[in-house]
Amino acid sequence: MKRITALGLGLAMVCLLCAPAYAVPAEVTAPSAILMEKTTGKVLCEQNAATQYEPASVTKVMTLLLVMEAIDSGNLGWDDMVTASPHAISMGGSQIWLKENEQMTVRDMVKAVTVVSANDCAVALAEHLAGSETAFVERMNARAKELGMEHTTFLNCTGLPAAGHLTCAYDIALMSRELILNHPAIREYTTIWMDTLRDGAFQLSNTNRLIFYYEGATGLKTGFTDTALYCLSATAERDGMELIAVVMHAPTSNDRFESCKTLLNYGFANYAITPVYPDQAIPPVEVLLGAQDTVQPVTARECSILLEKSKTGAVTTQLEVAQQVEAPVEPGQKLGELRVLVDGEQVDTIDLVAAQEVPRLSIGGIFKRMLDTLFLQER
Repeated sequence: MKRITALGLGLAMVCLLCAPAYAVPAEVTAPSAILMEKTTGKVLCEQNAATQYEPASVTKVMTLLLVMEAIDSGNLGWDDMVTASPHAISMGGSQIWLKENEQMTVRDMVKAVTVVSANDCAVALAEHLAGSETAFVERMNARAKELGMEHTTFLNCTGLPAAGHLTCAYDIALMSRELILNHPAIREYTTIWMDTLRDGAFQLSNTNRLIFYYEGATGLKTGFTDTALYCLSATAERDGMELIAVVMHAPTSNDRFESCKTLLNYGFANYAITPVYPDQAIPPVEVLLGAQDTVQPVTARECSILLEKSKTGAVTTQLEVAQQVEAPVEPGQKLGELRVLVDGEQVDTIDLVAAQEVPRLSIGGIFKRMLDTLFLQER
């Protein structure tokens, strides 16, 4: 037998209203654009987001993702020294003019890539990790496939012009989300407005001017070539919600910044991440033949809800928990479900699991419990 309890709000988990994405605001002048919320990955609005264009230096989001994955997995250290090869220093375009065999820490090269889009540093990092830029690009394409970037083909790690080097706004949003969601340390570099390298001898100024003037800006990466035109993956956070705005093939530099600003403003004006908390505790479950009488169910994952601010419907949950369970109980063992509803429509289901282990009583323990029960009855 099971008991059903309606709670006024759900417990900590992440759930998402599956409403369709809206068209971008009319003020967005870029032909391809998308706005995505970081935690849920929900697309809030888009325009031609699957159309392929050259990404220019926004390519480096994937380069940085692979670097950050290597750092966070322990395969690369921030203070490791990277040596510039003849190939790396031959890139041209945006660079810090590395000299052949010049050495620089991973930390400084990541700073150069994020702040001034340094092609020479991007290639040096790629070669350091994979042995060659070609081998690194193979990793980039493999990672893109894992992320579901179905419209992407990388031919280099810089975004310099190459026939067939293509992606789309949606795919850029996917890799941007992966970078900022799972590697938050990158924000230390993507939020730099001005800095220096080589003991102050080389000045850095961020190519992403939103960092300077847009409230809550956290990154991410600009791009431009004569054929790609102006591209931008812009991220910003307010009130616990971080958004990713991507535009491609904008006609001018100002258009890309204003289009991303418009997208971000739209998102912050119309959506909010709302934490969900219970009005009452989840009741414990009775444990038969257990070393303790009950076990406490908890939600298997944390939760907040992405809601349109215009929605006034109440968020409710339905709690379904087993009345009793037989020992032994393992930590994480499913004991029930929590269903989340918005305006009466179910939007998510969260497992309720055992918070701790409950061993089964031994024969001696069962006998002792029987004696204790008899003793209490006699009293």
